Amino acid sequence: MHRIRPAFALLAVALALPLVAAEPEGAARPLTTQQILDASQPSDWRIPAPEDTLYMDLEAGRVVIELAPAFAPAHVANIRTLAAEGFWNGTSIYRSHDNFVVQFGDADADDPAKARPLGSAKTALPAEFERSARGLDFHVLPDPDGWAPQVGFAEGFPAAREGSDGQAWMAHCYGALGAGRNNAPDSSIGAELYVVTGQSPRQLDRNITVVGRVIRGMELLSAIRRGPPPMGFHEDPAQRTPIAAITLASELPEARRERIEVLRTDTPTFDALVESRRNRTDDFYHRPAGHIDLCNIAIPVRTPDEGGH
Repeated sequence: MHRIRPAFALLAVALALPLVAAEPEGAARPLTTQQILDASQPSDWRIPAPEDTLYMDLEAGRVVIELAPAFAPAHVANIRTLAAEGFWNGTSIYRSHDNFVVQFGDADADDPAKARPLGSAKTALPAEFERSARGLDFHVLPDPDGWAPQVGFAEGFPAAREGSDGQAWMAHCYGALGAGRNNAPDSSIGAELYVVTGQSPRQLDRNITVVGRVIRGMELLSAIRRGPPPMGFHEDPAQRTPIAAITLASELPEARRERIEVLRTDTPTFDALVESRRNRTDDFYHRPAGHIDLCNIAIPVRTPDEGGH
């Protein structure tokens, strides 16, 4: 093992390097990602709607989730009902599949004798794998994608589409929140949910309803102890991660809500940020890639005070 430690040390140093742009003689130095964010204006940022924001409270901390009603309105409405009625309070994250997902909800949902009541939530919903792209403000990325004719961002979420007159759908990027289902396409109701914690499983696109994404606290989910093969389910309740509560931000007084802003994905500032990651020109990168994958673009999140505006 001692022979490969220098390589790990070099990688650690490389990842810690500041983004210092290389420049041809006489040319202006390209802005770094941090410089772009530092120069952003208040109008470049948005506050997630409280009625579309979930707080998942774990012993280790809070996970903040933004829901996507523009893509999955029926599922989001049901999730709001389930959260408002406390369905997930006292449940658990009962699955952690290595390089794939964590899944949470009622671990006894398949046992009628033990399953939690769903309250006033609907017990049947349509599959919402995709929607019409017409009327959707879609911000297209410049590079081709192996999974869709076009990819980009819509409503602040990583998304794909066939074209402006075709179908559009949310992509299974890291942090995506999906509604677990059985074999039938319309068998999900939003009670059993999962978050992508591994390499983006884009093969699931248009096969499962994606209902949102985690905007803060992914480190809490990705660190959860992996379950046993082949699927990562923790059959032993003692190995599961308890969920104290999942609450809609709109159900809390404003003073108790998280102060959080998300960078808008439909602005020149975001375009500049994408390009700064697409063609890295700092001292470590000697060959800019000239390409970026949809799921490799992290959307910055901050508290208002961090921006200095």
